[in-house]
Amino acid sequence: MRFQLLGPLSITDGRSVVVLPPSKPTALLAALLIRPGAVVSTDHLRTVVWGEKQPTTAKAALQSCVLRLRRIFAKYGIEDQAVTAVASGYRIQADAETLDLLHFRQLVDRAAASGEESELYSLRAALALWQGPLLANVPSDLLHRDEVPRLAEERLRVLERVCDIELKYGRCRETLVDLWEVTRVYPAHERFAAQLMLALYRTGRQSEALAEYRRIKEHLREELGVDPRAELQCLELAMLRGDDIGPPDTGRAPVSLAPAAPRTSPDVAEPEPDHRPGGPGGPGGAAASVAAFPTVPSFTGRKHEVDSLTGLLTSGRESGVPDRATVAMLSGAPGIGKTALALHVAHLVGSHYPGGCLLLPLTRPDGTPRPAQEAADELRRSLPAESGAGHHPALLVLDDAVHPDQVRPLLTANAGGAAIVTSRMGLAALVATHGGTVHRLGALEPEESHALLTAVLGRERVEAEPSAAARLASVCGHHPLALRIAAARLLTRPRLRLADCTDSLRRDLPARLSLADDPHMSVPLTLDEALTRLPPELADAHLRLGATAHGPLTPGLATDVLGIPPETAEEVLERLLDAGLLEEERPGVFWMHDLLRAHARRATAHRTGRGHALPRPPRHTEIPPVDSTRPAALR
Repeated sequence: MRFQLLGPLSITDGRSVVVLPPSKPTALLAALLIRPGAVVSTDHLRTVVWGEKQPTTAKAALQSCVLRLRRIFAKYGIEDQAVTAVASGYRIQADAETLDLLHFRQLVDRAAASGEESELYSLRAALALWQGPLLANVPSDLLHRDEVPRLAEERLRVLERVCDIELKYGRCRETLVDLWEVTRVYPAHERFAAQLMLALYRTGRQSEALAEYRRIKEHLREELGVDPRAELQCLELAMLRGDDIGPPDTGRAPVSLAPAAPRTSPDVAEPEPDHRPGGPGGPGGAAASVAAFPTVPSFTGRKHEVDSLTGLLTSGRESGVPDRATVAMLSGAPGIGKTALALHVAHLVGSHYPGGCLLLPLTRPDGTPRPAQEAADELRRSLPAESGAGHHPALLVLDDAVHPDQVRPLLTANAGGAAIVTSRMGLAALVATHGGTVHRLGALEPEESHALLTAVLGRERVEAEPSAAARLASVCGHHPLALRIAAARLLTRPRLRLADCTDSLRRDLPARLSLADDPHMSVPLTLDEALTRLPPELADAHLRLGATAHGPLTPGLATDVLGIPPETAEEVLERLLDAGLLEEERPGVFWMHDLLRAHARRATAHRTGRGHALPRPPRHTEIPPVDSTRPAALR
């Protein structure tokens, strides 16, 4: 169980949330959680609960309030989070796993020690923990006067840093929603006003940016009788002149993987590279270090694929440059490790590409595909000028493509270079027009899963429970994302036995294969997102097959489960195979990964109610063909 303080005070088990009613025990609990692990004096607690007008029996009433709070804990099975009486006060123990405030601070501290790309990721995860107005259900004037503003300031500092990073990397549109909201809640906050002006100006909305300056100027004069500070005034003047103020908005910027330029002398210190796209250390300037790009920690397995890809991407690079781009396609199920393999190989072969290496995401953070022209324009701005002529070939990692048309212009822009394309789809049309090799990734082999657990957890811990480690890998279906999530959970809980973790996962697959501090590290959410890319009829067919069928899947079985003609059933299975949601055992025989089956059973149970049979469509219901006019994310 976990306390949620960053919003209405509530208790959650990760699936359901209980918002506590406005009451004196709720106010008492809030006062203790705001200072976790510290002794809170009885005088302060009485003031929190009753204010300045305390009853004559306040001491006994406070003890009664503590007893009521303990009964609430017992009701929800969290007696281990006991309120402890100590000399002159009370306290409650909590950590990052049981209190969202401490989790938030842990993520912020971790972000400060990482590079900007990782920092942004952690800070966004920290902000996601805030679930509404602070302590909205806590009836305490003292807490709302003294504590709520202090906690809110912690959030504002994080949001300000997030917007700074987004603006630095030219992702102006992604920060506009945050800035519109915060500038209306805090109309006198000049720093947020300046950030909003920049975001608007860089997206071509000069008049709106200037209107924002007029808004805060009028507000400051009316409320405080002062003018905006010099920074805002200079910013307005630059916008009136039409100056070039920082990088324009470019969506998700590609990340440089290029090798560092050699030192001219081993005795001369070299400055740290600037990794901003287009900056001194980004594409178009001095090459950024490979080490600056996020590496894949504890990469193991895939030896055959690694050897094949490194051979393909290095063959003939010293003797000459190919006339057309070398293309390697990595496909497979969601979370199966396509991006990890691509990045690992890019690090191994990066020195063979004088034009550097670039990671270019082809989907937005919400899973929608990036337009082909937008990605192509961004790539041309990021590549060295000579790359197109083949003098300085570059290696592209084109991540999460959803349609061949996204990729083709990028290969043209990188003539003579190479590309690793990752996609859940087969992208057969791309292979037909541009050739290349195709690598379809499946689950890890048992020895590869064991190696991954050992690399993350350490040999001593895995060898202490060898049979439990094997069972854990089996419960995770030897699925790389699931294994990394389970290993991360064990790594942060050194006293948890592998056997206990395995039993816990087995009881609720795949729901427990997620990490609370990172919404992207979640098997259920990854699979949910994969289904949103399919037409609704095809997603429904996947869920019905996974929930009601067992063993191999054949057109005949799909005909019976879905109530459709055999020829339509065969098409459905092939489209699910192309989407990475099925594997082909032999012609006409398919199978679904155990985690996908578990997810389908859980999703359909939530949709129809546990214990109820799934509704069957009428016989010969048509599954519509792919509509080329439908957005690519839904194909």
